[in-house]
Amino acid sequence: MRNAMKVAKWEIKRNLKNKTFVIGLFLTPVLFLVFFLLGSLFDDSDAEPVSTTVLVHDEIDAFASLQEAAETYEFNWELEKVDVAEDAAQAELEDKENTAYISVTEQGLEAGTVPVYTSDEIDSYFTMQVQQLSEPLQGMRIGQLGLSEEELAVISQGVIFEEKSASTETDAEGSETTEGPSMEQVVPGIFAGIILFAIVITGMMIFQSASQEKKDKIAEIILSSVTPGELMQGKIIGYFVLGMIQVGVLLLFAVPLAVWQLDIPILEYLFVPETLLFVLIAILGYLLFAAIFVGIGATMADMSTSGNFQGMVMMLPFISFIIAGPVIGDPNGMVAKVSSFIPFTAPGTLIMRLTVLEKWPWIELIIALVVLLVSIWLFMKLAGKIFKVGILMYGKNATPGEIWKWIRS
Repeated sequence: MRNAMKVAKWEIKRNLKNKTFVIGLFLTPVLFLVFFLLGSLFDDSDAEPVSTTVLVHDEIDAFASLQEAAETYEFNWELEKVDVAEDAAQAELEDKENTAYISVTEQGLEAGTVPVYTSDEIDSYFTMQVQQLSEPLQGMRIGQLGLSEEELAVISQGVIFEEKSASTETDAEGSETTEGPSMEQVVPGIFAGIILFAIVITGMMIFQSASQEKKDKIAEIILSSVTPGELMQGKIIGYFVLGMIQVGVLLLFAVPLAVWQLDIPILEYLFVPETLLFVLIAILGYLLFAAIFVGIGATMADMSTSGNFQGMVMMLPFISFIIAGPVIGDPNGMVAKVSSFIPFTAPGTLIMRLTVLEKWPWIELIIALVVLLVSIWLFMKLAGKIFKVGILMYGKNATPGEIWKWIRS
């Protein structure tokens, strides 16, 4: 292990002294920052806000009171009285934007719940604003009721506006599924995604490193001091550290920018237990792909002559991005579950699923982590066999048949 650490230090120092690596280290986040600022220049958020159309189904003559309350609070609303019943609210809002529907009935007033349906496109502040309408309705309840103890108990509950999206889906039992992921999951998920992307991209440099050492014919000199296994381990550790350095530099730019633009406590959401699990998944993903890259990289005589086989290997970490749509759209669907148990897609899929799921499927998560750990151990063993022979093979790229013979030996 001592020799592996020496190799790791050598790889780190060699790359940090490389001007191309250092320039790329800082240029990437700077480019992100520049493009973000350019986008903000064309942002029309300061333009005149679009008013929200509020359709009110009124059965208790409360429309005037609601309109007066909206004007008092200076809401940018246009209230319209309609005769559309609640069961037809979703159909009424189907093709509309920035529109809401409120149904005020005797039954709702007694229960203390007023249903609110919103279109897909709605002002983000509407949910908070609509709660202010509870005051005139509360006054109507007090006027209709006496002051007995039972009625006072009803009054003390208040009136709550229950928001329902026009595109709300129901499950098999008819219960609505409107809750989304919390920031305690989203922020760690994004953080882990950045780590996985950065260190996998850095890990792909192993691919180039092994090939370059063969091309320059310095592999024999290195292997005169360390074993092939120690050289492979050192490369994996070294490029992992380089990847973490890239993550650190990127976060130096990204975190202040996110705090400035999003106005949310990023650090508070980041330092939560969930972050440890997300980071663990990202690191396991790196170890898996690094083993594949270092093994296949040792079989290449020259990067410029690599064939389709090596190109397919390089695409493995990005398969999870291809299926990102189905995974995020239905994190409990068949595609999401199956891809959680496939080693090449598991890291990215698990991060995406855990980010959007409200309740984590712990049994599936544990099984997926076990599959990932076993796969890492297996691929490390196979990569060691390939690397041991391939690093000293010159003149041509190894064929899949030759690689299979090395694995079987």
